[in-house]
Amino acid sequence: MSVYDFTVKTMSGEDKKLSDYKGKVLLIVNTATACGFTPHYTDLQAIYSEYRDSGLEILDFPCNQFGNQAPGDNEEIHTFCTGRFGVTFPQFSKIDVNGENAIPLYQYLVKEKGFDGFDPEHKLTSVLEEMFEKANPNYKNEPAIKWNFTKFLVDRDGNVVRRFEPTADMKLVEESIKELL
Repeated sequence: MSVYDFTVKTMSGEDKKLSDYKGKVLLIVNTATACGFTPHYTDLQAIYSEYRDSGLEILDFPCNQFGNQAPGDNEEIHTFCTGRFGVTFPQFSKIDVNGENAIPLYQYLVKEKGFDGFDPEHKLTSVLEEMFEKANPNYKNEPAIKWNFTKFLVDRDGNVVRRFEPTADMKLVEESIKELL
């Protein structure tokens, strides 16, 4: 099994087979428009502009499960992202990444690469850890997505090779992408 076995919904509600991306390096990201990590869109767009011609695709999946930080419908989200951040990479329909309504793609992703901890150097790590510790002292042992802008790196064969939490340094994300291109 690989990510190529999944079909997702575009922002306009049409089916999109991920097998259409065979041979590409993918960065799959759950996003939000009203989050402290929303400026990641700037870095993601810069990385996409730099490497798309070398075979990179960034797949953006808005998600409102974390603090209701992706308000609005698909059109409003798309307008915000293109207008504010100049996003040109593919954006998909708003989804759930955790729980009983999580789309099958995300069920697969978290099974392939579980939670590996937040970057201890990031300024928001202590805030996130405290919040999760209060809500669920066992959170570190559960593979579920913890927050917006969790990223999954997929190689050209559709294998999930790495997971980056939102606190991961974007330079590390870029270097990991370059290694696969």
